[in-house]
Amino acid sequence: MKFLSAIITSLSGSKIIKANIGLLVKYLLAIIALITVYSVLFHYLMDLEGQEHSWITGFYWTMVVMSTLGFGDITFTSDIGRIFSVVVLLSGVILLLILLPFIFIKFFFAPWMEAQARSRAPRELPSDTRNHVIITNYDPVTSSLIEKLTSYKKDYVVVVEELQQALELYDKNIRVAIGNIDDPKTYARLRAPNAALVVATNSDQMNTNITLTLREDFEHLPVVTTAESPHSVDILKLAGSSRVLQLYDLLGGSLAAWTIAGDCKSNIIGRYEDLVLTQTPVIGTPLVGQTLAQSQIRETFGLTVVGIWERGHFIIPRPDTVIDRTSVLVFAGTEAAVAAYDEVYSFYQICKVAGDPVIIIGGGRVGHAIAERFAKADIPYLIIERSKKRSAEDEHFVYGDAADLHTLQKAWFEKAPAALITSHDDATNIYLTKYLRSLRPDMQILSRASEDRNVSTLHRAGADFVMSYASLGANAIFNFLMNEETLLLAEGLTFFHLQAPRTLVGRSLAQSGIREKTGCTVVAIQHRGETTITPAPAYLIDKDDELVLIGTYDAESSFLRAFPA
Repeated sequence: MKFLSAIITSLSGSKIIKANIGLLVKYLLAIIALITVYSVLFHYLMDLEGQEHSWITGFYWTMVVMSTLGFGDITFTSDIGRIFSVVVLLSGVILLLILLPFIFIKFFFAPWMEAQARSRAPRELPSDTRNHVIITNYDPVTSSLIEKLTSYKKDYVVVVEELQQALELYDKNIRVAIGNIDDPKTYARLRAPNAALVVATNSDQMNTNITLTLREDFEHLPVVTTAESPHSVDILKLAGSSRVLQLYDLLGGSLAAWTIAGDCKSNIIGRYEDLVLTQTPVIGTPLVGQTLAQSQIRETFGLTVVGIWERGHFIIPRPDTVIDRTSVLVFAGTEAAVAAYDEVYSFYQICKVAGDPVIIIGGGRVGHAIAERFAKADIPYLIIERSKKRSAEDEHFVYGDAADLHTLQKAWFEKAPAALITSHDDATNIYLTKYLRSLRPDMQILSRASEDRNVSTLHRAGADFVMSYASLGANAIFNFLMNEETLLLAEGLTFFHLQAPRTLVGRSLAQSGIREKTGCTVVAIQHRGETTITPAPAYLIDKDDELVLIGTYDAESSFLRAFPA
């Protein structure tokens, strides 16, 4: 019954449909009139043959013949009667077996299907919708964002303009609504005044249009937009964007931070108030070959080793975990503690001594952003680029194909400490990663991924680290929603905080089993405005505590399942 009103609305919604209804009524009247005429002729012809039948029998015979049932209980014996039967039969085939199904599909089944489809892709959200995120485009970034919003049980809706696209997203369990993304009425129907955030990841021009549209009626609504061109940043800010994200710049900065080059000091990859998260390679230090317990890092510097990267795999360390020459340690602690560590161990590092340039494959926006970071840090680099125009502009460019060994040799590939693959095409990145790894098993290889599904493939191809464009954008947007300022640590690794679950209150960190059950590590605890960095295992969790944790995406999901808020 809930579709009946939608069908009636659909049938009476336009002039064309109203005209079709008029034709339907005329058709039904024509059928009734024809059946009546045939019944009258039936009685006349039967009288000529000397047969007598009631009027009900006349209607009965007409319907049986027109529907091609042909029971044969009432028949004509004369030729004219049989010719009449044939005429009734043929008219019944045309009117009842051909036209009637077509009319049923057009005026009943099709409207029912359309009403059912529109119920899956509404144009309006319920009036009580609050604190939801409105997304104006479905792409790899927003797809990754939706997964994160779902994990944290935050409501959202994706606005699409085409019904077919809306139905395709609905079949993927994506909450969608139909509307024009540049129409203020669309956002009013989606309860924009009550929304927590609007996310626009369309083209720079469309993002500007969306922002100006929203600012007409929703002055204080938070709006996050992406900018592909650096020249669009100021325009989007002038249009009213609350935050403009240059994801290519962020991606380049993150890849540069994970590169083993320069002085090899610890790189800050995340920050929460006084807590910093850093990563540092151990190649060339006395730590190589020691277990974590033997290293005495926590006791000496006050740093907690929350994880170890081994060729793209994040390992939750144990006291007996052995530190290998390819290990990259992830620390949690204060900046002073990190500085104390660097003062002791940076002496042993070999990256600055080597002085060989890092190879950047691709001189696009991501490659350019990486080059800027290296230039500021006095890290030598060379960019392999196919375009002669680009390579002629700067001495840091080497023209040629990165899949060509001669080109690699011109870029000092044999001595380069690291190579960063920045192409926007994941297939190309996988191909080059496999090729470079076969040539240099000892080289650090970092790559970008445009789609999350290709991250694991890049690791299998030999990448030490992979940064996902989609995950980076999703985390940056989610951090803005949560009023945080943190970097994406690395693909597959996340940094989050939440109120202490009731099931953990009164337990010590050692008793909680957080690391054993979920794979997450508590790196700080905030209690009534005071933050305890790298709390001791004996720390008792209070109901007013806010836990700051680090772990993989799977570990984060495991924590939310094991210790629901």
